[in-house]
Amino acid sequence: MGLFDIFKKKFETISPEAAKARQESGAVLVDVRESHEYKNFHAPGAKLISLGVLERRLKEIPSEREILVVCQSGMRSSQAAGVLSKNGYQVKNVAGGMAAWQRAGLKVVR
Repeated sequence: MGLFDIFKKKFETISPEAAKARQESGAVLVDVRESHEYKNFHAPGAKLISLGVLERRLKEIPSEREILVVCQSGMRSSQAAGVLSKNGYQVKNVAGGMAAWQRAGLKVVR
């Protein structure tokens, strides 16, 4: 696998509203921001695993469930989705990140 293969899309990007519905149906929402960002606000039920430690913490992510990844704007979560996809996860990226989540009027925990 080449250096840039991680950036080839092997995952779908979905809206925050669709992500919330999938989370309610059993998908796992993983927030890949840094801990200080997560502490400021996050989606209810989101599991914090920062992008920088994601590959070391793959065992914490259930491979039998759909995984949704979110960050602040969608850039880090896109990278995370690539990492998860190449490791065999069924993953979707949340478009626009937590900024879009809030714009959509979805609940956040502060």
